[in-house]
Amino acid sequence: MEAFLVSTGIVALAEIGDKTQLLAFLLAAKFRRPLPIVLGILVATVANHAFAAAVGGWISAALGPDLLRWVLGGAFLAMAAWTLVPDNLDEGDAKLAHYGVFMTTVVAFFLAEMGDKTQIATVALAARYDAMLAVVAGTTLGMMLANVPAVYLGARVAAAVPLLLVHGIAAAVFAVLGVATLLGAGARFGF
Repeated sequence: MEAFLVSTGIVALAEIGDKTQLLAFLLAAKFRRPLPIVLGILVATVANHAFAAAVGGWISAALGPDLLRWVLGGAFLAMAAWTLVPDNLDEGDAKLAHYGVFMTTVVAFFLAEMGDKTQIATVALAARYDAMLAVVAGTTLGMMLANVPAVYLGARVAAAVPLLLVHGIAAAVFAVLGVATLLGAGARFGF
């Protein structure tokens, strides 16, 4: 349960103001069909985060407990710093295919999420917790919590959310996880 809750909270906070949330705003403004956009985000996120969690599981198995603790602690601290850097929607992420709303959303979201901080966080969380399904479910829920309001409420939500505060909270959570991991808080998980 801890893996699910931590994964949900971290990704929900990290996603606010992220380029994939900006992509959700863009898709909603262009297509004005929220349901296929939300379903496309869900499918793309499950696929992307399942892949990321599998990589995290592989990393956990490949590294010894001591090395894993240092790698994960450093990764969480790096995520804390990265969270404080505002995202912009890249030109390539904004190009929309002509395959319908659902497929455009799936492809655009999957590609935009590659190498994104929430995907990297999913890798680290899956390596940290030996609970791939809980991590994927949690990170997916976190993405949906941040992006569904973006699709349905658009600019009104963006204007009402203090991004600096949200990014600061997300960075603090990543930093606490990083320090706790470096100090051995993951000992019960074998690292």
